[in-house]
Amino acid sequence: MIAALDLGLIFGLMALGVYLTFRILDFADLTIDGSFTTGAATAATLLVAGWPPILATLAGTAVGLVAGLVTGLLNTKGKIHPLLAGILTQIALYSINLRIMGKANVPLLRIDTLFTPLRDAGLIGTFASVGILAAVLACFLVAFDWFLSTDLGLALRSTGDNEGMARAQGINTDAMKLLGLSLSNGLVSLSGALFAQYQGYADIGMGIGLIVAGLASVIIGTAIFTSQRIWVVTLAVVAGSVIYRAIIQAALMIPWFDPNDMKLLSAIIVVAALLLPRWDVFNQIRARARERDAGFDPWGTPDAEELDSGDARPPSHGFVKKAGRKDA
Repeated sequence: MIAALDLGLIFGLMALGVYLTFRILDFADLTIDGSFTTGAATAATLLVAGWPPILATLAGTAVGLVAGLVTGLLNTKGKIHPLLAGILTQIALYSINLRIMGKANVPLLRIDTLFTPLRDAGLIGTFASVGILAAVLACFLVAFDWFLSTDLGLALRSTGDNEGMARAQGINTDAMKLLGLSLSNGLVSLSGALFAQYQGYADIGMGIGLIVAGLASVIIGTAIFTSQRIWVVTLAVVAGSVIYRAIIQAALMIPWFDPNDMKLLSAIIVVAALLLPRWDVFNQIRARARERDAGFDPWGTPDAEELDSGDARPPSHGFVKKAGRKDA
C-alpha cells in the first residue's frame, strides 16, 4: 500500500497538469495520454544512452512542453476544435514515441536513475520514499500556486473563466492558451519520466487511458476537499491522486479481482466521483465551505466547476445574494 502512495505522489504532477487545462484553462486537452508516454520514452532512451538522470528527466519534460505547444498552435492558429487538436497530437505522439524508443518497450535494468540511490538503500516503497516524493511535490505545489497568483497566472485564469472579457481587457488569450497547454503537458511528461524510472521501464502503452486517472484525481480531490482558495484546491488535486491510487491498489489486493478489469474499475471510480457530490451530504459540506470562504454568493448561479461536480442546486440559505441597485 505504501507503494501506492509513491505512485499517487508521482501521478500528482500529472493531476496538476490535468487541473491546469480542464479546470483553469477550460480546455479539454487529450494530449495527456501521449505526452505522458513521451516523457517516459525520452527519459528512458537518454538514460540507456548514458545521460545523467537529472538531464534525461529534464529532456523528457521539455519534449512534453513542445507537445503541449503543438496542441495549442493547432487550436489557436489552425482554429481546430480543442478536443480534435488534442486527439491529433495524441495520435501523432504514438508514432513519435515509437521513433524515440525504437521499440515498444525500453527496460532500465542496471541503469542509474533518480531512484537508484533509494532502491540500493532499500527505501523504495517505504515511508522514506514517500517523504522524499512528498517534499519534491510540495516544492512544485508552492511554485504552481505562486505562478497562478502572479499577473501572468491571473491572466491565464481569466482566459479560462471568460475568454471574451479577458480579450477585451487586453490579454492575449492565444498566448495564454499556448502557455497553459505547454505547462500542463510539461508537468504530465515530467510525471511520465519519473514513473518510468520508478517502475524501471518505459512502454508505448503506459499512457493509454491516463486522462481518466487525471480526471478522477481532480474530481475526487475537489469533491472531498471543498474550497475556493487556490492552494487548497491544488493540494486537494494531489490528495485525489493519492486516493485514486490507493483505491486501485486496494482493488488489486482482492483475491478474485482480475487485473484485466483495471480500466473498468477506473471508469467506475470516475462515475462514482461524479455522482457522489450530487448527494445531499456533499452539497451541505460544499455549501458550508463556500459560506466559510466567501460569506456570500454574488450571483446565486453555479459555476463550471460546480456543474462538473454535480453541485448545481440553488445557493443555501446561509448565502446572501447580491442586492440589486435601488433607485435613489
